[in-house]
Amino acid sequence: MDFFNIFNYDEHEVMNLKKKWPLLASVATSASIAALGYTISNRVMYMKQKDEQFIWDREVQSKRLNEDWFTHVAKESFIVQSLNGYPITCHKIQSTTSPNTIIILHGVTETHINSLKYAQVFARLGYNIIVYDQRRHGKTGGKTTSYGFYEKYDLQAVVEAVRSQMTHGALLGIQGESMGAATTLQYGGLDDTLFDFIIADCAFSTFEKQLHHVLMRDTPIKTAYAVKLADFFIQKRDGYTLREVAPIEAVQKISKPILYIHSLEDTYIPHTMSEALHAAKPENTRLVLFEKGEHAQSFNEQPFDYEKEIIKFLVDFHISYLPQDYQFPQKKHRTHIIQPA
Repeated sequence: MDFFNIFNYDEHEVMNLKKKWPLLASVATSASIAALGYTISNRVMYMKQKDEQFIWDREVQSKRLNEDWFTHVAKESFIVQSLNGYPITCHKIQSTTSPNTIIILHGVTETHINSLKYAQVFARLGYNIIVYDQRRHGKTGGKTTSYGFYEKYDLQAVVEAVRSQMTHGALLGIQGESMGAATTLQYGGLDDTLFDFIIADCAFSTFEKQLHHVLMRDTPIKTAYAVKLADFFIQKRDGYTLREVAPIEAVQKISKPILYIHSLEDTYIPHTMSEALHAAKPENTRLVLFEKGEHAQSFNEQPFDYEKEIIKFLVDFHISYLPQDYQFPQKKHRTHIIQPA
């Protein structure tokens, strides 16, 4: 049976529809492609965030956040105005009389609360701590997540605000986890004059490769054309291209010491990306690979060894030394391998 005849069209209408059929099919295909590009770009730009109370409860229950310590430590909140035109909500933990400070950045879907698990580590090492909500997360403004493209300018504003309040000669470090690590490296490529070191935990090398990896791993879309399609829609909707989100290009401009951390079990951002970042500019950098831990879980799985590697990095690169009153936390099993600079 002729497909068009099932709708009871007369012969003249059938002939007209048959002539238009290639055009109609083309329009339908184009609409499907557009819908796919729009859907992927939506997922990239508006990834669902975790509830802040959920993050707090998770960190307290897992004992990564000492609620009693956090309640009693001196702290204050402040606002930094983003270069992108919205307020950035920041929090300072005054954990020591030392002037040294570290800024800690969380990953996508999290908030500053996720960064607090590192706070006691750096407090023991003689650093005050700054944590803040990244763009479109927590109480910070911004309409989209851009994986470091716009976020690096937020970090720039925070670094400048924090540095302006520090005494001459005080150390300023930056630690980032996942998207926070990628943001940190991209900012470092802009200007590395105001900070003294970077710790990049499970950063991606380029967002183009990361998106391709996630699409191949988590969706039925097994084609590189989907990444090109997403790139087109992100450029039109959010004003940047995927190739512009490339920590691997930024690290080649950073002269300050960098510690790369990754876990071998990470399947979301493969450890090969940190290896590539390290290989792009191995000078003045170190790469530590932990055996255990899914994505952004290196510290959670082996906190003692994680802290020990930070100490070794700070000491070996002559950045800072252990305070006289430093006490090692309870020891866990060693489960890591090291690939030195």
